[in-house]
Amino acid sequence: MTTLSLLDFAKEWLLHLDEKLQFLVGEYKNLTYLILFAIVFVETGLVVMPLLPGDSLLFAAGSIAAMDGHPLNIFVLIPLLIVAALLGDNTNYFIGSKIGVRIFDLKWKLLKREYLEQTEAFYEKHGGYTLIMARFVPIVRTFAPFAAGLGSMTYKKFIGYCIAGAVLWVTSITTLGYLLGSIPWVHDHFETVVFGIIGISILPILFNAVKAKLKKK
Repeated sequence: MTTLSLLDFAKEWLLHLDEKLQFLVGEYKNLTYLILFAIVFVETGLVVMPLLPGDSLLFAAGSIAAMDGHPLNIFVLIPLLIVAALLGDNTNYFIGSKIGVRIFDLKWKLLKREYLEQTEAFYEKHGGYTLIMARFVPIVRTFAPFAAGLGSMTYKKFIGYCIAGAVLWVTSITTLGYLLGSIPWVHDHFETVVFGIIGISILPILFNAVKAKLKKK
């Protein structure tokens, strides 16, 4: 699959995330847990895949768990996805510590040094708390554990922030989806809600980009 077709595929899923997940649940039943686990793990654990819809996926999964007749259980979903996020972060940390910037030699179009630079800017401003805050910021979420492994952060320090971030991220957004997903307006305007979540989550990136440009003037 080419980069363009991959982006088209991701866009299709993003625009119709609720419908796609409902299809998966109807088709694969409890195996959907494994699919969701894999997506969260890949987004947080493989630095070459920074554009998966983590926040909106958690929200959609939570909203579907609130629907009658669906097998997804919120009390299974949340701990399972916390484990997926933790395993992903740890994988990414060790990729950063063992391979480092050599991974950019892969020439993967979705893997850009500027993403790493944005994450490093977060670290300069927020220190270890970046691992918690970055959970709610696309792209930075994927690069934060990689940058931690690449830098001087010890694993003992990393794992504490890692656990706090994974628990807060998965629990808050999945629960929000569970509480709001059954509201008719949210269900009927799901695409708008998803874009709202994405818009809020990228505000820190936009803010830092504007701030950096103003400093250059």
